[in-house]
Amino acid sequence: MYALCIGFFMTLLDTTIVNVALQSMITDLGASLNDVIWVVSAYLLAFAVPLLLTGRLGDRYGPKRLYGVGLVLFILASLACGLSTSVEALIASRVLQGLGAAAMTPQTMAFITHLFPPDKRGAALGTWGSVAGFATVSGPLLGGVLVTHLGWEWIFFVNLPIGVLAVVLLVLWVPDLKPRRAPKFDVLGVVLCCLGLGLLVFGVQNGEHYGWGRVAGPLTIAEIIAAGVLFLAAFVLWQASARNPEPLMPLRIFRNRNFSLGNVANIAIGISVTGVFVPLALFLQTVPKLSPLMTGLVTAPASLMSGVVAHFAGRLSNRADAKYLPITGFALMALGTGAMTFLLGDGPQWVLLPSMVALGIGMGLVFSPLTNISTRTLDRSLLGAGAGVYNTSRQFGNVLGSATTAAVLQIVLAATGDFTAAVRASFYLLLAVMAVGIAAAFAFRRVAAPGGVTDSARASDPGLPVTRPS
Repeated sequence: MYALCIGFFMTLLDTTIVNVALQSMITDLGASLNDVIWVVSAYLLAFAVPLLLTGRLGDRYGPKRLYGVGLVLFILASLACGLSTSVEALIASRVLQGLGAAAMTPQTMAFITHLFPPDKRGAALGTWGSVAGFATVSGPLLGGVLVTHLGWEWIFFVNLPIGVLAVVLLVLWVPDLKPRRAPKFDVLGVVLCCLGLGLLVFGVQNGEHYGWGRVAGPLTIAEIIAAGVLFLAAFVLWQASARNPEPLMPLRIFRNRNFSLGNVANIAIGISVTGVFVPLALFLQTVPKLSPLMTGLVTAPASLMSGVVAHFAGRLSNRADAKYLPITGFALMALGTGAMTFLLGDGPQWVLLPSMVALGIGMGLVFSPLTNISTRTLDRSLLGAGAGVYNTSRQFGNVLGSATTAAVLQIVLAATGDFTAAVRASFYLLLAVMAVGIAAAFAFRRVAAPGGVTDSARASDPGLPVTRPS
């Protein structure tokens, strides 16, 4: 578990550590603002699009092998990022980094569900959730220190010793789980899925940059998003086709009600977290004009509390009434976000700290329990596909949160000229998203502790596996 979490820590660290270095990259590489935005976007795109594929590849070749390949690729790409002398080389290296992260992330979840029985899985997911929280808080703080004292290159070089340690522990501690049989490769499904997700994520993520209009020649953002939706519709039809013996995403996985609802709540938490921190970071550096390091310190209590609470919440998520953990978590996130809408711009920024604490506790109550509830009753043969789907929904939520809040900020700012009002408007939108998360969590089926499924749930949910005592 510790060996896997080190690599998982790196992938999440690199989603936030780059943000504080963008201005330095503009200066040192002679890049434009659009260029450095692509340094962030390239990683998110390459991370989000292949997740469904890499989860299935773990089923075929074994999760340890896929995790190892992704880890080595991530380390080499980090070295290439640090050595880049042009923004074009840096963007290309970030794509490779994202592909490495995409290969690693689903295998972490698959290993947890393979290695831990249902009654012990909550504690493991609690550790997993704690790592996510600490990686999030480490990004802005560590990035601020490294950029200030060593230079932007070191936000990538720092991955090298961590990555080498992760490789050594992977070889020594992680078992090589061999699949009982290698599923056939759904080539058409891979093409349709990657094209659909790639176009959709690109359109949503970069729509604001192109003013939701023309991208190149006659091609517009609306046409790119529409093409992505059409490819994904064709992908779903192919997955349901009787002519497809080994679908990339078996649709029967969604007959499991908790898994389906869990993905809805997963998108909601992805939108909420990104949607809160992106406009808040912009506000703190624009209105009170805090430095990147001070901005990280103001927001640190949220991520720190998330990491601490997730450890205990994961253990509690084995209970039959575990759905009340994410319900409470979403409610606390809404409370913290609602309070911030009234505190923004009023007095010193430390007044935001109670809201940050409430937000962090809520995040910790959602992350680990939501994962456990969503995947706990999946059939073992679907764990790889389930991990791919679940991680894809989270990443898509992150992209959607960033895009929608950016759109709201620009629209309100253009209408009022008041940046504080624009941030508040984006927070009102997030409150509605959190309400969707609460509703999804309320609808979870009750799962009997320590891992069996209640008779009433199995009778009404044919997607649940039959659990026998060992």
